[in-house]
Amino acid sequence: MTFSESLTRLKTGFARSFWVANTLELFERLAFYGAKAVLAIYLVEKVGLGPTGNTLIGLYTFAVFFLPILAGTIVDRYGFKRSLLACFFIFSLGYLAVGLAGMAGAAPLVDGVGRLPYTVGALLLTAIGGSLIKPCIVGTVARTTNESTKALGYSIYYTLVNLGGAIGPILALPVRENLGIEYVLVTSAVVSFANFLATLFFFEEPQGAAPVPAGAVPRTFGRVFADMMLVFGNVRFISFLVIFSGYWVMFWQIFFSLPFYVRDVLNFPKFEIIETVDAATLILVTVPVAALTKRLSPISAMALGFAISSASWLVVASVVSIPVTVLAIACFAVGEAMQAPRFYEYVADLAPRHQVGTFMGFAFLPVAIGSLLAGPLSGWLVAHYIKGSARPGGMWVVCAVIGFAATALMLLHDRVYRRAQSA
Repeated sequence: MTFSESLTRLKTGFARSFWVANTLELFERLAFYGAKAVLAIYLVEKVGLGPTGNTLIGLYTFAVFFLPILAGTIVDRYGFKRSLLACFFIFSLGYLAVGLAGMAGAAPLVDGVGRLPYTVGALLLTAIGGSLIKPCIVGTVARTTNESTKALGYSIYYTLVNLGGAIGPILALPVRENLGIEYVLVTSAVVSFANFLATLFFFEEPQGAAPVPAGAVPRTFGRVFADMMLVFGNVRFISFLVIFSGYWVMFWQIFFSLPFYVRDVLNFPKFEIIETVDAATLILVTVPVAALTKRLSPISAMALGFAISSASWLVVASVVSIPVTVLAIACFAVGEAMQAPRFYEYVADLAPRHQVGTFMGFAFLPVAIGSLLAGPLSGWLVAHYIKGSARPGGMWVVCAVIGFAATALMLLHDRVYRRAQSA
């Protein structure tokens, strides 16, 4: 597709609902990553949970990426608009509740419930809201594009996701510096409520839903759990997802551990700026990296991406420097851009031919599993290498070892099962 053809389709090829949905996604990601940029330091220090705060942020992110498996049934039943309204309203309440956990004026309420159970409840409420967003926005893109506009439509969607991820932490910085870290969460609540109003007044239920085949079984929670048992019973598929989660254990350290390192070791208080480097680099390099690696097999592209991202942590460990850290995170993003598009291609090939749709619905499990493991790991890394007596660079060596081990296990997994197929 030429540039002029892309521009023409950009002007005429998308319905109003497409643009409204993607604008909502941009601001939702802005709120999510703005909050995410400060959440680890906020829970550990401002709320006063210590290393438990790192574990909670891991559990929260796990829920955000795992619950959409269940939330899809709600979206199918109630439609995109009502689900989005529920999403943003719950998001507003959740972010506000998390923000109250660090406010002196709300201390009687928080301490009355108990600081830990209150925070767990607030984070869970926020995660429930977040679980509804992806099925709605991705579903809207699917309904409002056709074969000729689908590729461009999803490119716009992913670009806006990364744009929100880049802008959110930057906007969080002046809020934290001028109002206080807890008001970053309040700001995310305000943005979410603005999204609620925008959905109410501007979003229209997209048309063009695919007709339900005669005799099709409605997608219920029971069906979802049945699919889950089917997927978890496929050792080849689920073992690959578990191995792949090692990449996301590394990735989440950008938000879980890096803020402490940047502030306390690099003595750079504006840690949010460093957290934007990954998303900003992805916006710039995803297309050219995909073009350069298109001749590689999926497993080769993923392994090379894993290795580059893993090596980037060794660079951070070797030189205590802000420019070097920025360069290393940019290199991490290059590895991410190399492996991410090919992951879905590879996973689709692993799935049984007659059940590809069912299995692909669980393809983002590595993101959730990685977060679940990254949370407590972050608590230990920060306590041992930054707050403790060990050299801080050692924490990034640990991350690199996890990445290289995942790379080796992924290649071994591919070789074992390829041999089994050819035998």
